[in-house]
Amino acid sequence: MSAKKVLVTGASGFIGGDALYALEKAHPTWKFSVLVRSKETGAKIKKVHPNVELVIGSLDDFETVSNAAAAADIVLHTADSSDHQGAARAIAAGLRKSHSAQNPGYYIHVSGTGILCWYDADNKRYGEPPLPEQIYNDVEGVDDLLNLPDSAFHRDVDKIVLEEAAKDPAAVRITIVCPPTIYGVGRGPVNPKSRQIPLLIESTFDEGLAPISGRGLAEWHYVHVYDLSALFVILADHASAGKPIGDSGKEIWGPRAYFLAEDGIFQWGAISKLVAYEAYKQGAIEREDTKQFSYYDATAKGKFDWVSWGQNSRGVSERARKYLGWQPKQPSLVDSIPELVRLEIAARKQRESK
Repeated sequence: MSAKKVLVTGASGFIGGDALYALEKAHPTWKFSVLVRSKETGAKIKKVHPNVELVIGSLDDFETVSNAAAAADIVLHTADSSDHQGAARAIAAGLRKSHSAQNPGYYIHVSGTGILCWYDADNKRYGEPPLPEQIYNDVEGVDDLLNLPDSAFHRDVDKIVLEEAAKDPAAVRITIVCPPTIYGVGRGPVNPKSRQIPLLIESTFDEGLAPISGRGLAEWHYVHVYDLSALFVILADHASAGKPIGDSGKEIWGPRAYFLAEDGIFQWGAISKLVAYEAYKQGAIEREDTKQFSYYDATAKGKFDWVSWGQNSRGVSERARKYLGWQPKQPSLVDSIPELVRLEIAARKQRESK
């Protein structure tokens, strides 16, 4: 297996930072470059990863992004990847400039299962359990995923990536990875923290109780950040082998290659109750209590992130298990809550001491 050149965007973020750690650990002889907005951020990354090459530039700079992609064999795009249209086009264009069917380039695009919340969002339906048709499967139900309505969150960029994947699938091999709620402490050099669960914990501290959207029956899937990074490593390994696309390869790369990276199901109301219990137990709030809120309550308070806690995002990850042998190994979200609460308490004390 020859050494590969890998471009990672978003290495200063939660997903990209952990992925860079995992990829470099798995392949220390590969050459890594990272796209960063400033030399200051780049210096923080090089302090931990001294051998990476820095590409200074913005996602809005088509030429910079395109040239960086053209110089790589594999691109892992995590920086605002689910919402930035121009960067997705630039990466695909760059790979097309320097690769062919005989020397393919690979593009791993990170989207998010927020795209599956469209029905609840369109119908202002919050805190209710998923309907049967809201549960997606990335193998048997891949056509449903490929044809989600334009109103779906992230759908505009997903459509661009799918369009690019169909242009020259032998030369530029593209896959979309859609993680759900990600948790755990990342191993990246800048931001080790995810968003959804830490925000729920912080909101519990601020409110003195754990908020619950409606009846609290909405469901999501979850994945530990280490397990997500393990999937990126497996995809990079497959890319580095340079196999002919073949029938099985079309399940991993190309316009039907859509991975829902999940390790289990949780209910938002149940997680809020567990956070309340742990926050009280660990002395962060005075009572083990929860409170229901509505969509209008959340938006009136400017708590727009809270809205997702009432929407359903159910996507079964069969593709990664079936075609890549991916097997998540980390503790479940429920088992991780006590430690995540402890970490948020420590972080708050540190901020208050400054």
